[in-house]
Amino acid sequence: MSQPKMKDADYVLLADFRATLRTFMAFSETQARSVGLTPQQHQALLTIRGTALGNATVGYVAERLMLKPHSASGLLSRLEEAGLVLREPDQTDQRKTFLRLTAEAEQLLESLSLAHLEELSNLKPMLLSMINQFC
Repeated sequence: MSQPKMKDADYVLLADFRATLRTFMAFSETQARSVGLTPQQHQALLTIRGTALGNATVGYVAERLMLKPHSASGLLSRLEEAGLVLREPDQTDQRKTFLRLTAEAEQLLESLSLAHLEELSNLKPMLLSMINQFC
């Protein structure tokens, strides 16, 4: 059985989809920098805040950001030094440390997230149209 052949329209669709994703990522990077964060710092804050049970660890952040644990630890140390992240030992297992956002980080993240949701709302019709065209 042979592989289905790609059509010119398939390449156009994939190229357009990737360009739209890159446009959103460029928007995101610009927004993060506008509040004094690097894109990676913004993603780390979002990862910590978005943890289902509020139990973000260095390992979890490393996994979600596709970083080595020591790189994530350095990133989180810089956020801690900036007054945006707190490390709290687990009450039942002192070997485990959970990450929490400070009030300042919560405010920054909310502002960024509202802007991101608005941008996604603007891109939604185009993204849905593209996704619906995929096999």
